[in-house]
Amino acid sequence: MKRSPFLLVVLVGFILSSFKPMLAPLPIGASIPNPDLKMKDVSGKEISFNEVMGEKGLLVMFSCNTCPFVIKHQQKTKEVAKHALSNNIGVILLNSNEGNRDDNDSFEAMKAYAKEQGYDWRYAVDKDSKMANEFGATMTPECFLFNKDGKLVYHGAINNKPRDPNNGDKEYLKLAIDEIVAGKNVTQQTYPQYGCSIKRRGN
Repeated sequence: MKRSPFLLVVLVGFILSSFKPMLAPLPIGASIPNPDLKMKDVSGKEISFNEVMGEKGLLVMFSCNTCPFVIKHQQKTKEVAKHALSNNIGVILLNSNEGNRDDNDSFEAMKAYAKEQGYDWRYAVDKDSKMANEFGATMTPECFLFNKDGKLVYHGAINNKPRDPNNGDKEYLKLAIDEIVAGKNVTQQTYPQYGCSIKRRGN
């Protein structure tokens, strides 16, 4: 039985449309994407990466309010954020879960969560997951560390146990912070993160 060429074209188109393109992660050495783009912080202020950037660099972490792995990482997140700030590295957490923006990742929920967790750093809305797309970020938590020149020097997990972070014995992100502060090259530039997928619109 012959198949209609038109039906084959439609079938192929349907199959291809069901696959979403993979996002390529920002490569090591890349500059901070869109450094002047304003994002709404839980303080109500509109801030940019350039405004958050510290004298020694910038730590960007994709996070949210509800992911079990974000919750598992809370203690480590607080430790590494405080360590970065104490070393003149700016810190910003981005919530890119646009698919949950009307629910548990709303702006009001973010404000309540930041207060509950005692965040002493920026926590901002990534509208339309724009920054997640530009960074190639796919999950929460996911970390990107930039040096004083705005170049990416580390991408990935906080430590070597992303499924059980409190039992990690190699604190890769903290080590990378120490190395750039000392003016050294970063020894471990990437380590695979494990977490929840970022909830983009339509996901």
